Amino acid sequence: MAEMFTVSSSPHIRDNNSVQSIMRDVIIALLPATAAGIYFFGMPAVLVILTAVISCVASEWVWCKITKGTNTTKDLSAVVTGLLLAFNVPPSLPLWMIVVGSVFTMIVVKALFGGIGQNIVNPALAGRAFLLASYPVAMTTWTIPGVDAASSATPLAILKGAEATGADLPSLGQAFIGQVGGCIGETSALALLIGFAYLLYRRVITWHIPVVYIGTVLVLGMISGRSALGGIFEIMAGGLMLGAIFMATDYTTSPMNKKGQVIFAAGCGILTMVIRQFGGYPEGVSYSILIMNLLVPLIDKYAKQRVFGTGEVK
Repeated sequence: MAEMFTVSSSPHIRDNNSVQSIMRDVIIALLPATAAGIYFFGMPAVLVILTAVISCVASEWVWCKITKGTNTTKDLSAVVTGLLLAFNVPPSLPLWMIVVGSVFTMIVVKALFGGIGQNIVNPALAGRAFLLASYPVAMTTWTIPGVDAASSATPLAILKGAEATGADLPSLGQAFIGQVGGCIGETSALALLIGFAYLLYRRVITWHIPVVYIGTVLVLGMISGRSALGGIFEIMAGGLMLGAIFMATDYTTSPMNKKGQVIFAAGCGILTMVIRQFGGYPEGVSYSILIMNLLVPLIDKYAKQRVFGTGEVK
């Protein structure tokens, strides 16, 4: 009797990774920045992080119950979204605002588009943009790390108008370690680079988007001459490291192949510097990534790889 084989549709090569395992690796990579944020900003950072994570998970769970869909909270994507949303807000943000932002992020940006893998822009960044538009004063009130209730300007705000703020720029060392005003998860470049190294080691992401994005800002920062510290300060200050490593690399909202990823990352870098230098807002990372997210289908269309064994692009 002839041996019987079962033929199934593609893909025929499968990976042991799952959504849950990938999200778990991302959470591990975010732990150094989480620890740095808590170290520099104290209990307010802890409360914001817990509120964001719990609110995001609860919003997804409630949505699954209402729609009678599969419970997707176990895949840990809501935890990652909550962490990233918390990383993108100041530690002084009222907790009820972070709840509102979490519900908007999970329901409007993610669930209404079909859930994980279907959203057209990065949920955490869209949530940040929503909060910034809704509560601009609270979202731009910063505190000095380690000093309770002391307000401070971010390095980029000082860089954009040092005469108006009357403040001096922090040193490169302070910006690298994270001893500057800013959002909870963006201030420590060191902690974010540790997370980047872990993601590369685990092969969760590739180097293309982060390196090209950061490199583009570095080169344009050197050309612009905004700071005596040059392009190095541009990549240390603000949310560049956080955005380039953890949000621009989102699988759903970034191009599928390496050529497209390079184009996407370069576009993010150019837009970031244009907004920083010529816009009314001192930071440009969030909006640059959101704009490029919307261009991903177009980039994928014109950055197709050649079909193996042919000379044609299809």
